[in-house]
Amino acid sequence: MADTPAPAPPALALTIASSDSGGGAGIQADLKAFARCGVHGMSAIVALTAQNTTGVTAIHECPPAFVTAQIEAVLSDLPPAAIKTGMLFSEPIIAAVAAALADICGDPGGTPLVVDPVMLASSGSKLLKDDAIGALVELIFPLATVITPNLMEAQALTGLHTEDRAEIAEALVAMGARGALVTGGHGREAIDHLFDGKRHVELPVVRHVVAATHGAGCTHSAALAARLARGDRLEVAARRAAAVAGDAVLHGLVGIGAGDGPVDALNVRSMFPR
Repeated sequence: MADTPAPAPPALALTIASSDSGGGAGIQADLKAFARCGVHGMSAIVALTAQNTTGVTAIHECPPAFVTAQIEAVLSDLPPAAIKTGMLFSEPIIAAVAAALADICGDPGGTPLVVDPVMLASSGSKLLKDDAIGALVELIFPLATVITPNLMEAQALTGLHTEDRAEIAEALVAMGARGALVTGGHGREAIDHLFDGKRHVELPVVRHVVAATHGAGCTHSAALAARLARGDRLEVAARRAAAVAGDAVLHGLVGIGAGDGPVDALNVRSMFPR
């Protein structure tokens, strides 16, 4: 009897972000989104947050040298087909991450890098130090295939107060990123707007009225990285990531905490019906 051929290994993706002890956002959301997209996820944790559905009560920053060690350990043995960054918190962490990724993400033909410029938690807690914003733009944006801010983050980064996502996306690319995807979860229009440096694409999205949106942005950017890891073109990856994030909100875990519940990219309730 012939041996059954081994299945092909999955695509690999790396998230460089912070831990959410409540399991809704950050590293935890990223790994669930990777799994949803059929990608094996690795992680480099830059900070730990004491967090639940109502807010962030403490943040413990990892030493930059240990962040570098985590990234190097992954890259040396498990080279990712795409990388995403999330909450990076401080200038020393940003500098360490940028140095670790410069050789593989600095060239347009290098490893795709999705940058989610996490600045605030959905509860309003600050997740990026004020003096770190300049470092994020100067050191990380030039490495990014695409950055994925929500409308408020995009306005804060560019200093523009308009809701014209095309104008904001162009401004973000002018700041150094190769592409920008301004997500559509906030503002008047439910549209993700993608600008790849040459072409504008509007991607209509569905807003689900569900009190469980914690982690939606992390899930969206992680799904985008996962689809790039699987070989999708940027526009296709953006469309599929929007669908994953929307479905995660639709199946969000309402009522498991006193605040806004976490999204559920894996739809765990369907696995354990009553």
